[in-house]
Amino acid sequence: MKKTVSVFCGSSKPKNSSFIEKQVKKLAELITKNKIKLVYGGAKIGLMGLLAQRIIKNNGEVIGVIPKVLKKKEIILDGLTEMHIVDTMHQRKKMMYDLADFFIILPGGVGTLDEFAEIVTWKGLKITEKKIFLLNIDGFYDNLLKQFGVMKENDFLHQDILSDIIILKKTSEIKTLLNFN
Repeated sequence: MKKTVSVFCGSSKPKNSSFIEKQVKKLAELITKNKIKLVYGGAKIGLMGLLAQRIIKNNGEVIGVIPKVLKKKEIILDGLTEMHIVDTMHQRKKMMYDLADFFIILPGGVGTLDEFAEIVTWKGLKITEKKIFLLNIDGFYDNLLKQFGVMKENDFLHQDILSDIIILKKTSEIKTLLNFN
């Protein structure tokens, strides 16, 4: 059975980081080469668009999930294997979570943090056992990881949240952890 990955990332491109874009392109190659389906936010803009376009270009399968409110704003990508238009952001996240076998979080903004926080919460509550990979490219998430430590020190986290997340610096590390050929 083919695996499906849900990737959460920005609908914008980073200002000055060709390294981040390079890692996104490598991730697209890894996903395609290993015949993994991508489920993502459905737009053709930003890092999410770059990832999906590269996978489509390499004849990979891409499932888009976009809420009606973002349909016009984010501009749906052509060539998707499947496209799901849902009523709300919550339905979007739920569908992306349900379709995925594992998750990869790339750099992004508040929307990416929202998606990441929810799936980490689910993992902590044992609602899911699916793997979560945080790609901390160029130290993008260093301050967030430090904040988790502050939250734990102040008893706002009752478990070590970092034990539920596989933190990586480069795309190539995912291949090793998932035992891909």
